[in-house]
Amino acid sequence: MTFNIIIVAALIVLGVILLLVEFFLLPGISIAGIGGAIFMIGGVIYAYIYLGSGAGTATLVISLILLAGSFVWLVKSKSLQKIALTADINETVDNSELKSLQPGDTGIAISRLNPIGKVMVKDVVVEGKSFDGEFIDEDVPIEIVRVETYNVAVKKLKVKN
Repeated sequence: MTFNIIIVAALIVLGVILLLVEFFLLPGISIAGIGGAIFMIGGVIYAYIYLGSGAGTATLVISLILLAGSFVWLVKSKSLQKIALTADINETVDNSELKSLQPGDTGIAISRLNPIGKVMVKDVVVEGKSFDGEFIDEDVPIEIVRVETYNVAVKKLKVKN
């Protein structure tokens, strides 16, 4: 009888630990969560089979209270803050060179735009995006159609003959 109680307690405690690891440390559904659920359910079933229906019901209630209580305790404790990502990123990308560019400025594609690549306009290299989705080969003259927040929309420059 005592051995059966130890087995039930070990299964339930192991199941709770694995479920807490699943909830707080591992993203998604993993082996820890599946294993934790199997251990908890197995402990309750073992209690029903070897200890009787009264002990099985008590095991079910106690295991649910233990899981909920440990979940609440872990959420309220400061231990999760030690492993949490708390850094704020306050940096921004320097796009000051885009302020000197205007629609109608001309330049050259220094990489293939399919549909995004690098362009040089007024000796400034910026990211260019094909305005109409057309691929623009390297070393092709381009014209700025629109200056956006992080890049410029360009089209092939019509060469006069």
